[in-house]
Amino acid sequence: MNLIQKRWLLFFQAYPKDALYFMAASFVNATGKAILWPLTTLYVHEVLGRSYGQAGLVLLYQALAGILGEIVGGALYHKLGPKKLIVSSMVLTASLLGSVVFVHDYWVFVIIVSVNGFMNGIAIPSINAYVGFRWKEHRRKLYNAIYVGNNTGLAIGAAVGGAIASISFPLTYTVTSVSTLAFGVFLFFFMKTSPDDSVSATKTAGSLGENQSAYQHIVNFRIYLFLGLGALFYYIAFTLWSNGIAPYLTEQGYPLTMYSLLWTINGIVIFAGQPVTGLIKSTIAKSLVAQIVMSSLCYSLGLGFIMLFHHSYLFLVVGMIVCTIGEMLLLPAIPTFYSERTGRAAPFFMGLSGGFGNVGRMTGPTLYGNLYDHWGIVPVLLAGTCASVVSLVFFLMHAALHKEKKSKVSSSVATY
Repeated sequence: MNLIQKRWLLFFQAYPKDALYFMAASFVNATGKAILWPLTTLYVHEVLGRSYGQAGLVLLYQALAGILGEIVGGALYHKLGPKKLIVSSMVLTASLLGSVVFVHDYWVFVIIVSVNGFMNGIAIPSINAYVGFRWKEHRRKLYNAIYVGNNTGLAIGAAVGGAIASISFPLTYTVTSVSTLAFGVFLFFFMKTSPDDSVSATKTAGSLGENQSAYQHIVNFRIYLFLGLGALFYYIAFTLWSNGIAPYLTEQGYPLTMYSLLWTINGIVIFAGQPVTGLIKSTIAKSLVAQIVMSSLCYSLGLGFIMLFHHSYLFLVVGMIVCTIGEMLLLPAIPTFYSERTGRAAPFFMGLSGGFGNVGRMTGPTLYGNLYDHWGIVPVLLAGTCASVVSLVFFLMHAALHKEKKSKVSSSVATY
């Protein structure tokens, strides 16, 4: 048995079988959604005959609805139950996406896409909370493994989406609708009625009271505010790739495939770079809060490097690799932090934090678009680097408020 086979065998043995089924279904769902997401702008322009500016407004409405959906999803998790909340959102999303095939009016499309963004927003914190409650003994590794699997699905789906769109734009919505519906049906039969039936076991010394109201959670800003603000500025920095690097490469005469190659490298690093992040987690960033700080430090270094050496494509690749390591440290750590520190309130705080992140996703494109139009790539790179540094400051403030004891630090390193 070679090294790769041994590694996969250890991976399958490390988790309960039902967790593996969930990861596989999540991978299929992520792949299906990725078929669609890069094509919305082109669909509005090519099929509905609207300008790229109007296409940008569609994405803005979708993002705004997503922010509201994440907050609502987190708040309703315990009131409606995860099964009703997640399955119904998936079924409604599938129906909406399927209906796009029959829609030829711009404003009807805007409404459908916005409601779809809202339903997706509801599902995100609910699914993360469900994983944390159901497999609490494995959640650190599971959040990381699901993140890796979903990003692999995104890479595959984005590539497949272009091929499907070349045949038919409406077909992309049909395929995504079917994959989303399949995920919803799987969850309907798979999910237990009470995945958080042992909420007391999820509590730690820093957990919140389970009977606190939403208002009491919001007032307790130490838990979420600095982490949320850090995520907001992180995502402002993150959107630089699509709204700064992409037009810069085109302007320099590079084909679009060279921009796509950067995201291919991103996917390869996420999949193959787990030993690197595992080493970081086991040495210099043993606690969750340290991993979050290190993630922003990596992103700041990566974008700072690109700002200084962006004239060479090779250096853009180096910057992407460093930034991807930062991404790998951050994204699984946020839901893990809330699962371990906030107990029953985890869905609410995951939704709230996700709302902060979506504000960053909305802000970045407008900021970079205006900077690039007026002054070119250097101010864009400077703004992205500054956003990363600001996120680092907020993450440091968060870390100062949530230092982990040595007994907590000894938790298993989240690699796969």
